[in-house]
Amino acid sequence: MCPKAVLFNTSPRPKGNTHDMLSTISEILEKSSIKSEIIQAGGKLLKGCQACRDCYDTKDMKCRFNDEINFYFKKMVEADVIILGSPTYFSDLTTEAKAIIDRCGYLNRANDQPLYRKIGAAVVPVRRAGGMHVFDSLNHFFLINNMIVPGSGYWNISIAREPGDYLKDQEGVNTMKQLAANICWLVERTMNQKEK
Repeated sequence: MCPKAVLFNTSPRPKGNTHDMLSTISEILEKSSIKSEIIQAGGKLLKGCQACRDCYDTKDMKCRFNDEINFYFKKMVEADVIILGSPTYFSDLTTEAKAIIDRCGYLNRANDQPLYRKIGAAVVPVRRAGGMHVFDSLNHFFLINNMIVPGSGYWNISIAREPGDYLKDQEGVNTMKQLAANICWLVERTMNQKEK
């Protein structure tokens, strides 16, 4: 069975730096026979978690608010690799990224943790500073949900503000390539383990 990766672009710019970072990773994953899909989540009207706990009562893998989050969570459950990309807004992630983290996190915990031991990684473009907070927030989602978080040769961050800046940041590009290579290495080993 072909492993799958789902990559979420939570930037409202569909073809900005976050997308370019995710595309670098996606291309390498595809070359290693990991089916990859980039989902444009930025710019969508995603409701924040209301802590209603209906998902704990229904246990049907769905949030009662019928927006894109249910589709995103389904994609996460089907995937072996989950990558969240968010630009840096006032030293924080986008509201779309926060909605995904909170509501998918609740759904995961309410439904016996289907994200358990999936591979998760964060990517963050930043103009100057503040990106580490975004990087930490995204990684906290993976860590609290019992996921495996690979590293790279540097934090998964690129110095990028205007569209196209990421592609000029050679260290950022190399960091994404190394992250993708590490994800491929992990996927190969976890698939081999499942076959035993």
